[in-house]
Amino acid sequence: MSYLLVSPCRNESDYMRITLDSVVNQTVKPDLWVIVDDGSTDATPQILADYAEKYPFIKVITRENRGHRSVGPGVIEAFYYGYDQVDVSQFDFICKFDLDLDLPPRYFEILIDRMKQNPRIGTCSGKAYFRDKKSGELISEKCGDEMSVGMTKFYRRSCFEEIGGFVRQVMWDGIDCHKCRQLGWIAVSWDEPDLQFIHLRPMGSSQKGIFTGRMRHGFGQYFMGTGLIYMTASSVFRMLHPPYFLGGAAMWWGYVKSMLTRQPRFADKPLVAFIRHYQWQCLVKGKAEATRQLNEQQTVVWQQSHG
Repeated sequence: MSYLLVSPCRNESDYMRITLDSVVNQTVKPDLWVIVDDGSTDATPQILADYAEKYPFIKVITRENRGHRSVGPGVIEAFYYGYDQVDVSQFDFICKFDLDLDLPPRYFEILIDRMKQNPRIGTCSGKAYFRDKKSGELISEKCGDEMSVGMTKFYRRSCFEEIGGFVRQVMWDGIDCHKCRQLGWIAVSWDEPDLQFIHLRPMGSSQKGIFTGRMRHGFGQYFMGTGLIYMTASSVFRMLHPPYFLGGAAMWWGYVKSMLTRQPRFADKPLVAFIRHYQWQCLVKGKAEATRQLNEQQTVVWQQSHG
């Protein structure tokens, strides 16, 4: 079964050789890897050219320099810039893949095997870890099991097409998993040694720092339709994990600031209602049990669409 990687990147020369090597050393390599150079001004273009010359499955596409690194919707715009230039019907699986990761060698082999075993899995991933700068210890980024992580979004192509792809907004990597469940698909990630990868630039550690990155996540939760009570509980949970207090507090303030300034919200009202109901169930029953029950309830939805 074939898979396509699409990687938006800009000025990734500090990390990308590690990522490139970890992909070319996979036990199951991508059939095509489209890397979109989103206007890099460092050594990124030369590094990409070197690897593309050596590995025929790597295709580099260059976008015009827009003068800045764009996160959230800008990253998805760059993703689609590459995605739209490929005949995706050739591939069984599609992955939006960042260039600041260090993967274990069987990563994609295992994801494909899991999807073969369970046809309801629409999107999946392993778990992200980052290395503490002081101790060198690997620390989990604490992504829930009910989500595939944004830096390596591995999709069954048919599922990706059914959900309409990614929305072009900050919370694109949460909305997609909820849309999967709404349509009866399963979104999942596994925390196992062969699926644990190192995130060389930790989640929410934007160029303006942890606080800005986590505030952006809070805005994303507000945009998606998350309620204040659930957001508060989620922020308190984050305060108990590195970076202690600051990360969770920044997320909560990003949400509240968005609420106070009446920022726009996601227009898909049925999906927002679906998300809020699920979040309430998570508060009452715990996330694992709420997710298990919802996936079981949504089986009939998937069966009606897929026989």
